[in-house]
Amino acid sequence: MSFLHTEADLQAGMAALVAQDPRLAPILQLSGMPALRRREGGYAGLCAIVCGQQLSTASAAAIRDRLMAAFDPFHHDTVRVARADKLKRLGLSNAKIKSIKAIGAAISKGHIDLNAVAAMEADKAHAALTALHGIGPWTADIYLLFCLGNADAWPAGDLAVQEAVRIALGLKKRPDAKAMVKLAEPWRPWRGVAAHLFWAYYRVLKRREGIEVTAKPESTKPKSTKPAPAKSESTKPAWPVVKAKRSVKKANGAALKR
Repeated sequence: MSFLHTEADLQAGMAALVAQDPRLAPILQLSGMPALRRREGGYAGLCAIVCGQQLSTASAAAIRDRLMAAFDPFHHDTVRVARADKLKRLGLSNAKIKSIKAIGAAISKGHIDLNAVAAMEADKAHAALTALHGIGPWTADIYLLFCLGNADAWPAGDLAVQEAVRIALGLKKRPDAKAMVKLAEPWRPWRGVAAHLFWAYYRVLKRREGIEVTAKPESTKPKSTKPAPAKSESTKPAWPVVKAKRSVKKANGAALKR
């Protein structure tokens, strides 16, 4: 299992990824080498990501900074017993207060060990995190990628990555999360590196094609049982293909501003 702790790690992973799937070489040529972005891990890291759910980068940063400053040291036991009205004054919604308290309680009771999660392979770590209240797939993926630097974490539900994959692979429709998991199989154990690549590619497309992005909150509610749409993969070999301007909705606004 590999981790991306330094720029050299990302560069080595990218070289291995492109060697493994040469179709990605033109994408890298267009996007350039992505910059490695890391965040604090542990309980503080999870709380920071929860703060960013559904909010702009600036608003999320302001709330996160107030939260971290209000507790010194920032510890799960201190936060989980804090009064809700105190947390609300920091700018947290009722849902986010419930989430960070539930995560703190899970850590305190030993229901999850974030140090153990850091040593797990990506899929198992993802399952462990999403079992917690308030942590949906996007939050888990962002934690694995940017807080832990897991080189194989794959944000299958991120709409920016989905749209970049759609254009890069010449698909007729944007692939959903289930399709994205299948599409990324050839990129193991470097799916996290591929995510960095497609985010960088998306930024290039956004500049060139004027892709418009609007925000939509992440939901941790059970998904609909409605049958999945028909396969959308095109038979056209298009690596890369740049389509006309289109508008996409975002599952979590912060993900598109990395």
